[in-house]
Amino acid sequence: MGFTFNKKLPIPKEIKAMYPLSERCAALKAQRDKEIADVITGKDDRFLIIVGPCSADNETAVMDYLHRLVPIQEQIKDKCIIIPRIYTNKPRTTGEGYKGMVHQPDPEAAPDLLEGLIAIRKLHIRNIEETGLTAADEMLYPENWWYLADLLSYVAVGARSVEDQQHRMTVSGFDVPAGMKNPTSGDMTVMLNSVVAAQHAHSFIYRGWDVDTSGNPLAHTVLRGAVNKHGQVLPNYHYEDLRLLCELYAEKNLKNPACVVDTNHSNSNKQYLEQIRIAKEILHSRRYSDDIHKLVKGLMIESYIEDGSQKIHDHVYGKSITDPCLGWEKTERLLFEIAETC
Repeated sequence: MGFTFNKKLPIPKEIKAMYPLSERCAALKAQRDKEIADVITGKDDRFLIIVGPCSADNETAVMDYLHRLVPIQEQIKDKCIIIPRIYTNKPRTTGEGYKGMVHQPDPEAAPDLLEGLIAIRKLHIRNIEETGLTAADEMLYPENWWYLADLLSYVAVGARSVEDQQHRMTVSGFDVPAGMKNPTSGDMTVMLNSVVAAQHAHSFIYRGWDVDTSGNPLAHTVLRGAVNKHGQVLPNYHYEDLRLLCELYAEKNLKNPACVVDTNHSNSNKQYLEQIRIAKEILHSRRYSDDIHKLVKGLMIESYIEDGSQKIHDHVYGKSITDPCLGWEKTERLLFEIAETC
């Protein structure tokens, strides 16, 4: 056997009991959940901005960044809802490298999964307590979702996970919006099929339990660009792409047609400064077409305190150790520009 079973980890119920969410914060989350859900369903015409570091690698720097979002949210609250990215799982194309706080609470130390589970829960709770801005995270591992299920207001399913049946069925049990990204191939049909699956009820095995889900009407699409068989990057944020998605949605009997556009990844070819131009182009498309305006509910932006990225051992405060991010000054300016034009 290639497995070594080291120790049995606490189940989510036990971790939650150790690090509970206060009644005040639970009420804050319930209000935020309703507001964000109302955007997805069309009851609220505000615009979602899912913004933050590529990966939450350092609690001090991440909290510094999150506190900077608070006064901006207050100033643009009539136009936009900011959902901070606190991404504690990091997918790796080859399986090598830093895999996120859940595995390595200290990026330079050996993995400690129990410490990681505690660290990610404490970080999300601290964010709600100190900022009131409930966050988004990526569901890279469906079995880990329940450790954070009472803390997240938005969940992303990545390009490499969206075709996986366990991810789709797990999303069908969420009570918060879940963004299903297009696969790395860019096939929009696959992405929409994932939404169909997530919106339906299912019976399946989850964490050793026989479970039923009722379906998640808040599941929706996320465009993040693609890579073709020759390795060429193909963005899918242009007007023509958004029109095509409108047409494909019209062919499906889906609840709450909605799309969030990722301005980084294969849409920018990881050229992080391009996120500014891409965001503005998407907003222009929304102004030009009523159908696109109704469909596109928000943007995803990778942003941190410092521009770009660094190696793990460089120790530049507030600089990404994974994908390059837009620095704070540019981010702040962009957030206000989005609010002015959305």
